[in-house]
Amino acid sequence: MVLSSASKSTIVRSIMRTGMGGLDALMPSVAARAAGHLWFRLPAVSATRSDGAGPGLAPDVGAAEPIRELLGTPFEARLRARAIRGWSWGSGPVVYLVHGWGGTLEQMTPLVGPLLEQGLQVVAFDGLSHGHSDAGVHGSRSSDAVELGRALDAVAGRFGPARAVVAHSMGAVAALLAIRDGWLAAERLVLIAPPSGIPDLLDRVRQELGLGERSARRLAERARRRTGYAVDDLDLVRIAAGLTPGERPELLVVHDLLDREAPHAPSTRLVRSWPDAQLLSTSGLGHRRILADAAVGGAVSRFVDRMPVEATLHGDDRPAPFPRELTRLADRAGAGAA
Repeated sequence: MVLSSASKSTIVRSIMRTGMGGLDALMPSVAARAAGHLWFRLPAVSATRSDGAGPGLAPDVGAAEPIRELLGTPFEARLRARAIRGWSWGSGPVVYLVHGWGGTLEQMTPLVGPLLEQGLQVVAFDGLSHGHSDAGVHGSRSSDAVELGRALDAVAGRFGPARAVVAHSMGAVAALLAIRDGWLAAERLVLIAPPSGIPDLLDRVRQELGLGERSARRLAERARRRTGYAVDDLDLVRIAAGLTPGERPELLVVHDLLDREAPHAPSTRLVRSWPDAQLLSTSGLGHRRILADAAVGGAVSRFVDRMPVEATLHGDDRPAPFPRELTRLADRAGAGAA
């Protein structure tokens, strides 16, 4: 019998949950260590590539032409003697693009063209253990949002203050940390499909693996020792609350109503907590394809260029034309009524 990918995934989760449940009951410290290994482990797609080629547009976000055609310039920055590799395009005020967990700069490249048209310099990079950059402190398949934020801070040390930072998914946590606790100054901030923060993600990991209270507490402590931050302090609203008025950027949040990986509701909470923040909701674009949507790219570039953005709904659920048969039936009904 050939199993579907969904069936295989369900079976693997069931086996992991059963095994972790046994560890949780008998050896919570071991369970927490195993859960931490899984939590911080990157998907295989994020492994450093060795072909040496410049980046192309990520196929999973619907882009078509190689980014090399935009005449970008590769660069390197350093974080603890580790190379952070990226590309820059254009000249003018700097806009940093920050990918999310397990992503690469290629996922952000659909936004490069619209930003270049506004006369901006666009800088994108791969976080440590992602894409073409060196492995991070904990190895080539392991990273976290704090390490990504420090990588952004290191890149900003090379290119300077930001007109804007545009961050996707977990990159939102990294960007806010870099602005609040690092050296990065930004006038504007765009968060695309942000998570609510690390506390909710810990709850999801706990439920997925069937961890009890003792193992969950130990896992949270392991995360604190690794990153230097308590898990509860890495909630997006809580991080934002720590920004002083002078360092708080203008905020635009872009989020799809049907996002299955990062629910839309916490973005509403974040926007309500942030003075004068704006929320652009889409429908039908999901968590990743939202990066390649032309309307989203246009809205982001307008916001970065200090132009107004309308909070509109758009996406793949636009009303479709009536099928021909239904149109004929409607015409006949209209003719009968006449």
